[in-house]
Amino acid sequence: MKWTDQGIRAAKESPKRAAAARKWAEDHGGKLWLWYTLGKYDVVGVAELPSDEVAFEFGLALGTQGNVRSTTMRAWPEEAAATVIGKLP
Repeated sequence: MKWTDQGIRAAKESPKRAAAARKWAEDHGGKLWLWYTLGKYDVVGVAELPSDEVAFEFGLALGTQGNVRSTTMRAWPEEAAATVIGKLP
């Protein structure tokens, strides 16, 4: 994630926003881990959520607050990927 102008101006509130995002994820049956970073991105988050629909809702809920812009990707655990890869001819 990258902070928007609004997000960086209110950086002092970031820990409270992170706690609220974590609570949202937990209230919807998931987990959220965050790392503050140096470089191209300001924050890296990994969310485990019960469905793609909940993940989509989470991204929208986060984005509409205006503090960050995110880049998302769907990931599979190594074991699940190995199952799919094992089906290759």
